[in-house]
Amino acid sequence: MKFFVDTADTAEIRELAATGLLDGVTTNPTLIHKSGRKFMEVVEEICGIVDGPVSAEVVALDHETMMKEAEVLRKIADNVCIKVPLTIDGLKTCKALTDEGTLVNVTLCFSANQALLAAKAGASFISPFVGRHDDNGFDGLRLIEDIRLIYDNYQFDTEILAASLRHPIHVLECAKIGADVITAPPAVIKMLSKHVLTDKGLEGFAADWAKTGQTIL
Repeated sequence: MKFFVDTADTAEIRELAATGLLDGVTTNPTLIHKSGRKFMEVVEEICGIVDGPVSAEVVALDHETMMKEAEVLRKIADNVCIKVPLTIDGLKTCKALTDEGTLVNVTLCFSANQALLAAKAGASFISPFVGRHDDNGFDGLRLIEDIRLIYDNYQFDTEILAASLRHPIHVLECAKIGADVITAPPAVIKMLSKHVLTDKGLEGFAADWAKTGQTIL
């Protein structure tokens, strides 16, 4: 499973990249707004931090303007992945860009039928929103299961990028289902390393070591 971080906070990205666990980054207009910085500036800096795909989202709603925005975005760096919405115009743009060899992340996916269309359009990644699906009375993890089954049935190359993950259980269940990628906020990724018994064990080891009066350095 690949780990992407969902943020526009470059300090957080650098911290996670230093662990060697980070495979890519996803951003969106909301995250850019929270950063308080210029969109192009942030994307360029992120692309210099990680080697993997960095999703940069178009904001136009029509195909023609999406293509113009994508042309600008993919000039930022070789690892830019163009993010398009799951609409007819977005799928048309996806097809055109992937035919040119550009990585495309189709976002705002809330049904397996939508995911099927994205795969047919040649998407590099499909981003089903697990947590937001749950918020509206649906089963977000079931959505991941359905997409996995369909993609396996037809050997689609599109990678399932499970998004809107709110806690470690979401990550665990997506891994069990077989999502190719997860993207989550920095806090959720950091929580994966936490366990009360690990903390208690370290406390015990530290106390016993102090009693020996020894030092390694």
